[in-house]
Amino acid sequence: MKASKKSEAVRREQELAWIGDTVLDLFARSWILEHHGKLCGEMLRRMTSNQFLACFGSPTSVEAKIGTIYRRDGLGSAFAWIEEEILPLFEKQERNRR
Repeated sequence: MKASKKSEAVRREQELAWIGDTVLDLFARSWILEHHGKLCGEMLRRMTSNQFLACFGSPTSVEAKIGTIYRRDGLGSAFAWIEEEILPLFEKQERNRR
């Protein structure tokens, strides 16, 4: 891949990750309120941190995947993907924290 095409691909992934990060944040906030009935910034941080996302690959790539799904199929599909792919490990880690 030529340098300009590579930099374009990196820029595109970063843009999608920026969107995906916001979608993940909205999912996490909604899920925390629905399942715990209160605000919890620490739980939000744990669910959306790069350290946690690294369990699934490059955090930027994971967020870009969410952004791609959101752009292509909408918020409901992005939330469904997060619920299926991200949430199970998060819930497991939360159980282990207790």
